[in-house]
This record gives sequence, C-alpha cells and structure tokens, in this order.
Amino acid sequence: MGFLDGLRRGSESAFDSGNAATNAIELTKRHAQVSLTKQGAATGHLRINLSWRMRTSDLGGPQRESLLRHPLKALKPPEVVGHSQSMVNVDLDLGCLYELQDGAKGVVQPLGGLLGDVNAPPYVKLSGDDRFGSASGETMYVNLDHREQFKRLLIFAYIYDQTPAFDRTHAVVTLYPSNGPRIEIGLDERHPQARSCAVVMIENVKNEILVRREVKFVYGFQAELDRLYGWGLQWGRGFKSKAGR
Repeated sequence: MGFLDGLRRGSESAFDSGNAATNAIELTKRHAQVSLTKQGAATGHLRINLSWRMRTSDLGGPQRESLLRHPLKALKPPEVVGHSQSMVNVDLDLGCLYELQDGAKGVVQPLGGLLGDVNAPPYVKLSGDDRFGSASGETMYVNLDHREQFKRLLIFAYIYDQTPAFDRTHAVVTLYPSNGPRIEIGLDERHPQARSCAVVMIENVKNEILVRREVKFVYGFQAELDRLYGWGLQWGRGFKSKAGR
C-alpha cells in the first residue's frame, strides 16, 4: 500500500499530530528558534503545511466597491481565497533541501516529480494533499524516527510559473509536531519581485532537533537558495506535471 493510500484509508491520524487546543508557537525575528527535542516532539511524523490567502487590498474591483456601499461587510472575516481560484494568479509551492549525515544531498519538490520517501532516505515526503484540497504539493512529512540521519533540512516556498507576488499574499508555513503546539512562520514581509523564500531550517545539532526561522526572500529559484546556504547541488531547468495540479 502506498503512502498516500495509507493516508486516505484512515491512517491520517498518525500524521495529523498536534492538539488544536494548544497554543501555537510563532517564530519571529526576536524568538526565532525552538527545540523539538526539549518539548518531546522529536519523534514520529512532522507535518509541514503551506497555506495562504490574498491580501484584502488585492481582491480589487467589485468586492472593494461592495464594501464602500455596505461598510458592515468589512466587519466579517476576510475571505480565504484558495489555490486555483480564477481571481487569484498566485500559486505557491513547498520544497525541501536536505542534507543527511552520510553526506547525501538533494531536494524534495513538485518540479521534476522529486516527491521523496517517508520510510527511506531522505525520509521526507511531499504529499500533494493540502487543506484546500488541491493536488499542488503544499504539505510534506518528515519522519523524525530517523532524526539521527538528518543533518539539516531547509524548508522553502517558491512561485514556479506565475507573476512574483509574495507581497500579495498572507502566507504561513505551519509545522505540526507529534507532540505539543504547532509552530507557525508567517511570510508577511514585502518583497514584490521575490520568487523564492527560505522559510525554516530544521537541524540536528548534537542529537537535538532545532527548528529555526529563516524567512529570507530571493529573486531567483532553488539555485539561488543553494548558493545562499552552500548546498552545492547542480541545477537545471525543471518542469512540473500538469496532471497533478
């Protein structure tokens, strides 16, 4: 049985970790790091989700005019605009640069169908099932039962083939550990021309699993992130299958 089949057949509870009743930990510039080991969450499957909604100022046109005519509508919660909506031309993808203790390096991402494996190296799996129900690869799983084999994982987001528009979105990357509160990293800084963002680094430091906020925007793609963090991979032009979109 495949990994995704297992999710759909009822084993999703094994991965949907974290208690909704607990408070979230927000990583900021001032408080940029948390230890999964110290909170007893360095085992099991770490779920990582990328979600976003459009900034209300960019919804434009008729909706803005409607607010002027009916100001009480402004008191309602902002509409969450999911992926593939006709009014939205922003499609963010989630990826992971990995380096293992044995020196193995690579990337898990939709481009090139490099979806990884949760039960074999690199122990990182891109799911393709996100909370909006689109198969665009905004959720991944990290198998921390093999944490001793990790050296570092860089979680990043990028805009593949649409207009650079990180500044038009409220994007959040959320980590759901096997125990304790979820961890949130917001991407609210304004970088209108950026195409990629290094979001969070997960490192094994003396057998302690540390999660550190990065939030560094770059104007290129994975090769530029590679240079920024010294990964040393060879990059070529990649393509994403339309069948899974």
